[in-house]
Amino acid sequence: MTVLYHETGGRVTMTGVTVCFGTVNSIKALWETRIKKCREDQQKQQDLKERAAVGRLAHAWEDRISLAKLKDKVVTEDGRVIFRIEKEEWKTLPPVLVQLSQVQEWQLHRTSLQNIPRFIASFQHLIVLDLSRNAIMEIPKEIGKLTRLRELLLSYNRLNFIPEELCCCENLEKLELAVNRNLDGLPSQLSRLTKLYHLDLSMNQFTSIPDSVLDLPALEWLDMGGNRLDHLPENIHKMEKLHTLWLQRNELEVLPDNIGYMHSLETLVLSSNKLRDIPALMEGMSNLRFVNFRDNPLTLDVSLAKQDAAVVDEEDDDQEMFGKDFMHAYIKEARKRETQANYTSVLNVTISPGPDAAPAL
Repeated sequence: MTVLYHETGGRVTMTGVTVCFGTVNSIKALWETRIKKCREDQQKQQDLKERAAVGRLAHAWEDRISLAKLKDKVVTEDGRVIFRIEKEEWKTLPPVLVQLSQVQEWQLHRTSLQNIPRFIASFQHLIVLDLSRNAIMEIPKEIGKLTRLRELLLSYNRLNFIPEELCCCENLEKLELAVNRNLDGLPSQLSRLTKLYHLDLSMNQFTSIPDSVLDLPALEWLDMGGNRLDHLPENIHKMEKLHTLWLQRNELEVLPDNIGYMHSLETLVLSSNKLRDIPALMEGMSNLRFVNFRDNPLTLDVSLAKQDAAVVDEEDDDQEMFGKDFMHAYIKEARKRETQANYTSVLNVTISPGPDAAPAL
């Protein structure tokens, strides 16, 4: 656009306007483009809102379907509300499950479940959490929120770490972690579980009994069979209430003498180790009802008289051949041989002539 000015008598006046139509067209095109883009953006926003609404609706329907399926898995037995799934594919559990937080027991077996959901903390009424035979690789810290939990059963999974938060489950009585393969340690805080009486750690990678296990005040039943134990702690007798101890299929070569002071022990399984002797102090374990030393390279070859086959079946007889009577017979034979060895040693010293002895005539 061009403006022309004219001077008359000292005054300046505008005599005409010349408009550049190309510039106006450019401005008009720019505004039209902006308006078009604005409308397109508005349409996109509207489409997104509509899609979100459809998505929410679809998600709501999916939640309803999932919740209906989950409700079908809830049963009541002996007055306890149980959530049970067997041999169905549930790699993850939907968050909608929290709507069933009144459940007192989970029984999920062979479902390929890969994780324990963090919303587990919402199940404050949970007494039993049984997730055996799945593919769980981790226990979430939220497990510590389950203060009413009495049983945690996680055998046959893929755990290699136990969080210390588990020790906040103050009412836990039974813990099963068997056959997790790579599990080789426990948190030191485990001894805070003052009500834990049953512990299964079999078929893992433990090389020793953890100190936290020795310090469990109520422990009565312990299975550490099928690990890599190469020794037992000298203070094993700290487990004063222990009545059952499974140590089969390990690498034990020696038993500590203090095992003889485990006066509450009733069952002791030591088969398939590398033991060469039986401590004499075990003779005084008056409450020991069943013991098994089968498949150990014991130094002494001790055998028991065969019992009447009409009285004892073959399996029981075979077990007894390496059982309590065998243990007592072994200790007796070892003591007898030790006495003979000492007598022979003393006799040899007595009859051996000294260096200053006169030569015999």
